[in-house]
Amino acid sequence: MKKVTRQFIYCLLLLSQFSLIAEAKRPEIIELDSIVAIVNKDVITAGELMRRQDIVVKQLNAKQTRLPPESVLRKQILDQMIVLQIQLQLAFDSGIRVSDEQLNTIIAQIAADNGLSMDAFRQELKNQGYNFSAFREEIRNDVIIKQLRQRQVGNKIFVTDQEVDAELESQENRQGLNDEYHLAHILIAVPESSNPDEIATARQKAEAIVGQLKLGAKDFSEVAISVSAGQQALQGGDLGWMKKGQIPTVATDIVVAMEAGEISDPIRSNSGFHILKLIEKRSGETKHVVNQTHARHILITPNEVVSNKEAEKKLIQIRQRIIAGDDFATLAKATSDDTGSARLGGDLGWSSPGRMVTEFEEVLNKLKPGEISQPFRSRYGWHIVQVLSRRQHDDTDAFLKAQARKLIHKRKSTEQTSIWLRRIRDEAYVEYRLNE
Repeated sequence: MKKVTRQFIYCLLLLSQFSLIAEAKRPEIIELDSIVAIVNKDVITAGELMRRQDIVVKQLNAKQTRLPPESVLRKQILDQMIVLQIQLQLAFDSGIRVSDEQLNTIIAQIAADNGLSMDAFRQELKNQGYNFSAFREEIRNDVIIKQLRQRQVGNKIFVTDQEVDAELESQENRQGLNDEYHLAHILIAVPESSNPDEIATARQKAEAIVGQLKLGAKDFSEVAISVSAGQQALQGGDLGWMKKGQIPTVATDIVVAMEAGEISDPIRSNSGFHILKLIEKRSGETKHVVNQTHARHILITPNEVVSNKEAEKKLIQIRQRIIAGDDFATLAKATSDDTGSARLGGDLGWSSPGRMVTEFEEVLNKLKPGEISQPFRSRYGWHIVQVLSRRQHDDTDAFLKAQARKLIHKRKSTEQTSIWLRRIRDEAYVEYRLNE
């Protein structure tokens, strides 16, 4: 099996912040097992917790991470299972569903991306110790929760042009936008309704942890697994590589000034006190050059009068006239249903990769300058397209703006998701029945 497949499944199932329950519960099947937690209208059983604990322990052992005491690890795993269960309940109540047909399409695409047939993919999962039915439900839960978070958080986040300009305003920001930082994270959470004494206690706890870490008395990953309330706690707090714009605003200047291996002092945010470790830093190239294509086309859109077959036939005739010597631009003005480009003789201007719809771009990329395509269909109708010329274009300014916008959105999303998760956890009814 290709290495990429193993990495994909490992990240998806073992490192995913969503993959917290080994097997999804169905309302009609309630396991006859002792209950370790009541979560609103649902329960988590000891068997479910044990299965998830086995997965996490195997994951951490594979990474050679020191494990905290079993009781501490079990409590951390249970807390993350509770947060996942709350999200799945909210998604169900919100009417978010992923049908078996949608799920089959997603899994088939995963297999195809790794060069495998469905039978081969199923067998590889079995070889790696994964139950296919459980895998399907993990994917279903992952998609459901992403849709829920998009609805509850993502759709409410906006990035203004002023914010993008501010991100790129200084030369320092422009040069450092592509720098990447490999970070690990510990969060000592502070509930929204905390009083000053509770905040002071959390601060003291965070400062004590920092002191132990800086003295080398504690391993960062082990501490994160033991005490962190962050979403990556069970991965030893590993946040992976982050670009400068993805780092939460309150920590950006601190991280940029840190050296590899350095541990920050506690950083206060709305979520609590954060402790960061800079594992590694690397610089990114800011120059961005793209291959652009200058093309023109003629579009015939099928309707009640013009069928698909007739639209295709009409374009065949138009193409033959152009090859025989008629002017492309004149015919585009007279016949094309794309009114925007028709008045320009079908001219689409210079386009960068990703600007056109996939089916159009695939045809465009196969043509040589001067060549006219055969009629083909896209979601907009039937086209013929001619490539006029190609060039390499320094797209750095536009690229940096687009990247800055994306990074700001990601940063806002991360911050707001953390606040939202804390709120739904505080609002939920949770009763622990875990016997230590």
